[in-house]
Amino acid sequence: MQITTTVNGREYTQDVEPRLLLVHFLRDHLRLTGTHWGCDTSNCGACVVWLDGTPVKACTVLAVMADGCEVRTVEGLETESGLDPIQQGFVECHGLQCGFCTPAMLMTGRWLLDHDPDPSEQTIREAISGQVCRCTGYENIVRSIRWAAEHGSGAPPAVAVADESAVPGQRSAAEEVRA
Repeated sequence: MQITTTVNGREYTQDVEPRLLLVHFLRDHLRLTGTHWGCDTSNCGACVVWLDGTPVKACTVLAVMADGCEVRTVEGLETESGLDPIQQGFVECHGLQCGFCTPAMLMTGRWLLDHDPDPSEQTIREAISGQVCRCTGYENIVRSIRWAAEHGSGAPPAVAVADESAVPGQRSAAEEVRA
């Protein structure tokens, strides 16, 4: 099948197998290797990217599902003026060790800050609970996201967020990231 998708602001048109996972499309077809492939079952969360502004685990999304959509990967975080505050927070607070979960944690942290510029420690922990870090014990990851919140969380969200309390059954920001 032929798909056209915009990844980090650049449009790509490619032929793909209908069963190709988005994580493999990004890594193998586009050579965007920042998105890590860890489990194929959505358990580790190392493959989080944004699909039309919503965090998804790319190992459970078919590439054909991204046809006509916008995808943002960790490679799309850096701005013209340098590192995104979430990236700088991970540098300042040692929010990584082996680095395997880091791209997905960055994407989740950036999304959270776009929707809650001053999240509590508990909100941060809930947001990243869908991702496994085997090295840090999460303390420095939480500190890194808080650092970014305190030092300029970056651009305002591109999509308006509805008042979650006004929509029965709607997931909270933390629940959406974990999904």
